[in-house]
Amino acid sequence: MVTLLAAPAEPLTDAGDAQLIVAAVLGIAAVVVLIAWGKVHPFLALILGAGVLGVAAGVGPEAIVTSFSGGVGSTVGGVGLLIALGAMIGGLLAESGGADGIVTRIVDRVSGRGLPWAMAGVAALIGLPLFFEVGVVLLVPIVLLVAKRTGVSLMKVGIPALAGLSVLHGLVPPHPGPLVAISSLNADLGLTLGLGLLIAVPTVIVAGPVFGNMISRYVPATIPEALLPTRTPAAIGGAERGAAERGAAGRRQADVDGELLTEDDLVNPGTGRPGAPVDDSGTETARRAPKFWPAVITVLLPVVLMLLRAIGELTLAEDTAGRRVLDIVGTPIVALLAGVIVAMFTLGFQAGFSRKQVSAVLGGSLPPIAGILLIVAAGGGFKQVLVDAGVGNLVADAAKDASLSPLLLGWLVAVGIRVATGSATVATITAAGIVAPLATTMDRPGVALLALAIGCGSLFFSHVNDAGFWLVKEYFGLTVGQTIKSWSVLETIISVVGFAGVLLLDLLL
Repeated sequence: MVTLLAAPAEPLTDAGDAQLIVAAVLGIAAVVVLIAWGKVHPFLALILGAGVLGVAAGVGPEAIVTSFSGGVGSTVGGVGLLIALGAMIGGLLAESGGADGIVTRIVDRVSGRGLPWAMAGVAALIGLPLFFEVGVVLLVPIVLLVAKRTGVSLMKVGIPALAGLSVLHGLVPPHPGPLVAISSLNADLGLTLGLGLLIAVPTVIVAGPVFGNMISRYVPATIPEALLPTRTPAAIGGAERGAAERGAAGRRQADVDGELLTEDDLVNPGTGRPGAPVDDSGTETARRAPKFWPAVITVLLPVVLMLLRAIGELTLAEDTAGRRVLDIVGTPIVALLAGVIVAMFTLGFQAGFSRKQVSAVLGGSLPPIAGILLIVAAGGGFKQVLVDAGVGNLVADAAKDASLSPLLLGWLVAVGIRVATGSATVATITAAGIVAPLATTMDRPGVALLALAIGCGSLFFSHVNDAGFWLVKEYFGLTVGQTIKSWSVLETIISVVGFAGVLLLDLLL
């Protein structure tokens, strides 16, 4: 029989305030040093940091393990499922060509002057279910191609696209950071989602088209020719279909990129170039681009369901049938599960995938997020030790005595850890754990805004200790200095403008 450990409800130590402060500093410093200097994986760094914190606070080894395990379990149960379901939708969107279709449809219908705005909008749209890194990989080739064909500066179209992706990644569920903050603070997901979208729109505008137009004068980026898409799109139909089939002895069919798609491409991801035939098993299927509106509706479905639930809570009585229905379908796990099921049809089967291929895409979307799930889980354990040792209550009392705004405190803590570790997720987890006790004294909108303030702080000034920094540098062919002037400043603008939006909403609500 396996005994599940639960986090204790009572404080784990009788340590005084000074000892708790030292313990918190040592625990956080251990995480920062291990990640930034020791290059230790954040998963291990958070486990070790929790141990340092517990020992320094005078907590017994068994109690540390119990608290940490309880935090891991509650975090995975509340956040891990949502991250996995979001990744499945993103996987189908990417593999089916739905993301490319959305980008191409919008960009083809916009003039040169409106391209930066279009790129910001489309990045925000497809960034809803996709992790930042996946969104960059999908969008950058399109950005490069658009810049080359239109003659528009790479920075003018690239910065808005990065802004759209980054803002959604930091402020809007089902991305890991916002979900962790919501779970740690016990915030209302639907309300946080709605407020996050309100803040995201002006933030994307300022950090995207406005900043992109300005920075393009100072960073004359050159398009990396090696990264430009080289495949020629070819519609499947008529003479082209016949030629493709005849060229493959009547058995192989071309996909939307004019190449071959086999089940092995999806069942064995990473074995070769996407679209390249792996063998002659005869299992090839034709690939069709998903239609534009079904793809858009699929992406927005979980968001709409969660927003409808939040609206229902504000406008409908609890005992009405409509309220009960919205409470069920708007539950995050139900909303995302509905999105996955719909995506199987609108993105998977619509693209010509067989049931086996759809299953392979869904399964293949999970291994890449294993590292994220482990970091989030360990962060939940670290947060629980932090809270159970009494550090959270200490911070809450200090904030009251100093009359320091919980929103400002959450933002500042996240900023400090983000700059030190380079990890937005670690910054979100740690900051949420520290200010969690303050959330118990706030109303529902206030707790939602606290989660968003932490999310904004977690995006502050990405630099050389952040993997995203190097991803942007290489994809855009920039020097380190150019990347700091563009990407690092972009992230700082997002953090500051987003937090300003949080403070403004706090005054209005």
